Amino acid sequence: MNLRRPMMDLPALTLICFFIVTTTSVAQSDIPLLGPYKPVDNYLLDCGSSGSTLVDGRKFVPDQESAEVLEADKGTKVSTSPSPNITSPIYLSARVFKERTTFKFKIKEHGWHWVRLHFFPIKDAQNDLTTSTFNVETDEVTLLHSSTFTDTTMKEYLLNVTSDSLDITFIPKPSSSAFVNAIEVVSVPPALISNDGFSLEQQAQFSGLSNQAYETVYRLNVGGPIVTPQNDTLGRNWISDSQYLKDKRLAKIITSPGSIHYPKDESVTPLTAPNWVYSSAVEMADVADKKQKFNVTWNFDVDESHSYLVRMHFCDIVSKSLNSLIFNVYINGKQAIHALDLTSVVNDLAVPFYKDIVVDASTASSGLSIQIGPTEDGNTKNAILNGLEIMKMNNSGPSLNGQFGPSQTGEKGSGTKTGVAVVGFAMMFGAFVGLGAMVAKWYRRPQDWEKRNSFSSWLLPLHAGHSTFMTRKTSIGSHKSGFYSSTNGLGRYFSFSELQDATKNFDENEVIGVGGFGNVYFGVLDDGTEVAVKRGNPQSEQGITEFQTEIQMLSKLRHRHLVSLIGYCDEDTEMILVYEFMKYGPLRDHLYGKNIVSPLSWKQRLEICIGAARGLHYLHTGAAQGIIHRDVKTTNILLDENFVAKMADFGLSKDAPGMEQTHVSTAVKGSFGYLDPEYFRRQQLTDKSDVYSFGVVLFEVLCARAALDPALPREQVNLAEWAMQWKRKGLLQKIVDPHLVGQINPESMTKFAESAEKCLAEYGVDRPSMGDVLWNLEYALQLHEASSQAKQGEDDNGVVVTPTAAPASSSAALNDDPRPLSPTQHTNAPAQVQAVPEHSGTEMFAHLSELSGR
Repeated sequence: MNLRRPMMDLPALTLICFFIVTTTSVAQSDIPLLGPYKPVDNYLLDCGSSGSTLVDGRKFVPDQESAEVLEADKGTKVSTSPSPNITSPIYLSARVFKERTTFKFKIKEHGWHWVRLHFFPIKDAQNDLTTSTFNVETDEVTLLHSSTFTDTTMKEYLLNVTSDSLDITFIPKPSSSAFVNAIEVVSVPPALISNDGFSLEQQAQFSGLSNQAYETVYRLNVGGPIVTPQNDTLGRNWISDSQYLKDKRLAKIITSPGSIHYPKDESVTPLTAPNWVYSSAVEMADVADKKQKFNVTWNFDVDESHSYLVRMHFCDIVSKSLNSLIFNVYINGKQAIHALDLTSVVNDLAVPFYKDIVVDASTASSGLSIQIGPTEDGNTKNAILNGLEIMKMNNSGPSLNGQFGPSQTGEKGSGTKTGVAVVGFAMMFGAFVGLGAMVAKWYRRPQDWEKRNSFSSWLLPLHAGHSTFMTRKTSIGSHKSGFYSSTNGLGRYFSFSELQDATKNFDENEVIGVGGFGNVYFGVLDDGTEVAVKRGNPQSEQGITEFQTEIQMLSKLRHRHLVSLIGYCDEDTEMILVYEFMKYGPLRDHLYGKNIVSPLSWKQRLEICIGAARGLHYLHTGAAQGIIHRDVKTTNILLDENFVAKMADFGLSKDAPGMEQTHVSTAVKGSFGYLDPEYFRRQQLTDKSDVYSFGVVLFEVLCARAALDPALPREQVNLAEWAMQWKRKGLLQKIVDPHLVGQINPESMTKFAESAEKCLAEYGVDRPSMGDVLWNLEYALQLHEASSQAKQGEDDNGVVVTPTAAPASSSAALNDDPRPLSPTQHTNAPAQVQAVPEHSGTEMFAHLSELSGR
């Protein structure tokens, strides 16, 4: 937030005078007499100053008087003389650092704390702080990365401190410096941020707000004047909303300072927002026009790489009677609140209420647009907004500025230098041991080593699945195409020139896929083998991360229903993986779109789903440690020349939790429409998250439409919700792909739909394992084939057959990997139907009659 306050125009000045006149009446309204909030932790440091400074009624003390916070000899002090462009006395001095420096604050009360950093780049004959470039971080999150300041700036953060100290570290860039003018670390009431909000994208509850760090980006007193820290209950700064209104002609300011009634349950208090905020609002202009259908809109620029917590404050100070004001709230065109009737929520007029909405980074990619507008149901065609707070949430770094989390190097305390020395000695010792091993191996080198393809092929072997593969760009040397590494699991090494030849010099016309890692090209090797060549983009942080993850996963995975890795290239800065070519591409391309030549039959769809389920089941149970794919969708199920399905794209995959764990805590990643809502809310990943995504895939296969289609009516946008509605009505056949009408045996479709429904259970514990899903799909296929054979028997012989017996089951055929099954695999493996005479419909039904899905 910028500390500079804009000049007030005459209407704003008049409004302030109105507020001052009515202060007495406000004080006598039904505002809880909580008294001023007294923070347990209240550090106010005026850095570099020689005496205390009074600002907005608060006393800032010199940092040199707080020896427990900052060592006196750390950094240098600079100061300047008062001038019109310096808005506060705390900006008259600063402390400058040439090396990494940490402020250590003892925390008496765990929980939410304001951290406010004040910057003004002092420039004189000796100093020019406008050129300073530096990072600021705590132990948990990066606050600033490679930041510079050219004007007065205050950065406000809200951090949940759960330890007995809070370290704030300033790290200057090489040949630069860091500085700060003032620091605030102040306790915040625990109830200011709850753990739950509402997800705009998922249209469901979002849990985990208390696990986030926040940076205040905007805080607006909508329709009201500026509220300074001195007039705010928690020292906050609220600015006017007028500069963010898209069209001021559509908005009308309304005030009612003497009528605010805070709720008796203290769900909202003056600490949530001061009465100044709830006593003013913006409503729709021309309220008397009952036919108006426009929205009042506020637009905001935001950092597209972060999600945001949007807090909207409401207080019905415009209505004369209950239930007369009903309106909608939209964020970036998506409905955030539908038919909000404030008086039905709080049971009275002029009672404050707020709503927390979580907006994902993908939605905020082009900024934020907040809109209010009337519904058709309200007696009055009007809508209001009293206050607005927009707070940036930390990304997976975790960081609030850039992509990188806190560095774990440098001084961390009095014992750090000793620790660094120990680590340095250990590294040196390890280097000598490694050098000794290389010398020993040199003396034991094979006599024909000069004839071998590569010096490094016997001296520096690679290791399977090791993360250092991508960080060691020169260890392989100059390989030839004939070199294979049997130890690293990555297959054949390709030179960059070979892959240039295979892909026609990475011709754009050969691109068959695009992702965060870069492009995928079609290629033909010199022996005629068709391949898919995934070329990583070294400039993409996401691409590098996903590339490394895919290497680690593929080095330990081999299965008929997983796309196979043929080889790799790590020449210079290149990061290239070479896979088997999947002739018929993604499953989605055969379900819907303009280029479908021959729609898939029901049997083909069942077999494809079974293949994909086998691949996922192997991921979950077949590897030494289970693997969660985390991005199951129809574009990541590829089809070979025989329409055999194989799972692909392991860039987001994670190792499953260990024996003593129930989940993996991780930042939410995946694709909307397929994303497990429980994982989204709790940020706890399990293999049941893949099961949920696969349930969406099953309905996508059955209905031949996208998982999310914003162009459809609201109730049809989300395929999973829409299909489940029809399934519960018992009318699922009405939304089945028209190409399948008349093809599907009803019992087969019922079993298939039941399996999809179980996958989409709200809670992971209620969902089946992939082994159970696989069993049900195989059963659905058997029902379909039995029905087809029975029809054929009727046509040939005129005989109607009936089922009489059930088949036995076996799990041995599930795992295509030659290794023996683990006990876990035996437990989770699906039963499979024994073979029966190919043309005997009677015997087929006999084997199926008593079989039932799990």
